[in-house]
Amino acid sequence: MGETAVYNTTVNWKGEHWGHIVLGNGPEMDFSAPPDAQGHPGVFTPEDAFVAAANTCVMMMFIWAAERFKLNLLSYECRVEGTKLIELDRTELFTHLRFWPVIRIAAGDEKPEAVLARTNRALQSAQKYSLVANSVKSEIIIEPDIKIV
Repeated sequence: MGETAVYNTTVNWKGEHWGHIVLGNGPEMDFSAPPDAQGHPGVFTPEDAFVAAANTCVMMMFIWAAERFKLNLLSYECRVEGTKLIELDRTELFTHLRFWPVIRIAAGDEKPEAVLARTNRALQSAQKYSLVANSVKSEIIIEPDIKIV
């Protein structure tokens, strides 16, 4: 039988379309719905949180995999775009999350092709072992730009 871990957040309604969230790990902030859902511009939204959760989890798993695959990671930056479908009955669903990681790896004395192959395997492992990516029903699409230097 597997182990369990519990994470928590607490939200409070502040009036109108405003809320305040306290994360179990300490940070807290105000949030709103996005402007297209009667919310406020320029603040954290549940949609932002969803996309950010996937992006941060895949990045952390890539760092973990890069260490195990003995890659000399120089930089990692990733933009993620979540595409939301709004049905006629106003139900909504993120259909897919598209990741564009830009990864720089130092080859050292190794052949760049070998390092590139390991980097691709590390990226596949990051997706495979990402708790958040595995917990959503949205399609996960990763289109990397890997630079071996």
